[in-house]
Amino acid sequence: MTDVKNKIFAISGSTRKNSSNFKILKFISENINNKFEVEIFEDLESIPHFNPDLDTDNPPAVITLLRNKIAAAAGVIICTPEYVFSLPGSLKNVLEWCVSTTVFSNKKVGLITASASGEKGHEQLALIMQTVDAGFTEETQLLIQGIRGKLDSDGNISDKKTFSSLLEFVMNYEKQIEDLN
Repeated sequence: MTDVKNKIFAISGSTRKNSSNFKILKFISENINNKFEVEIFEDLESIPHFNPDLDTDNPPAVITLLRNKIAAAAGVIICTPEYVFSLPGSLKNVLEWCVSTTVFSNKKVGLITASASGEKGHEQLALIMQTVDAGFTEETQLLIQGIRGKLDSDGNISDKKTFSSLLEFVMNYEKQIEDLN
C-alpha cells in the first residue's frame, strides 16, 4: 500500500525566474517531511488581470485550475518579496481571484516574506490572508530581511540564522498540517 502524501501548494510571489523566493520554496520542499508533496507555482504571469466581470460561474480556465489546486491542497505556503512597501501586483492579482471563493477558508497557510525589508509587504499579506479566513499562526509566518545577503552564489541559504529559522518554520508548518489528520 502506498502512503498518500499531503499536498502543499506553494506560491512564489516573484515573477523573476529562479528568484530568492523560489529558492526558499525549493529549500522547504527539500526539507519538509516526506509525508508531504510540495508543488511550487511560479507562473504568476499566466494569470489574467482580475476582472469582476470574468469572476462568474465560468472564470478563465487558468483561474479554475489555480483555485482547484488551492482547494485540493492540505495547505498553502506563500513566499513573496516586497515591492515598494507592498505586495507584488502579480501576487495580489492571484489573491484577488480567490476572494469571491472559499478556497482559503480555514486553509492552513504559511506566510514568508523574503525581501530587503519586507515589513509592510508582510503585514499586507497577513491582512489579506486573514480577510479570506486562512488559518495561520505566528509560528507559520516568517519575515526574512536582507534575503540577497543570505544566499550564496548557487542560491543556497548561507546565513545560519536564516537556515535555522526556515527549518523551524518547516517544523511548525508540518505540525499545523498534521494536526488536521
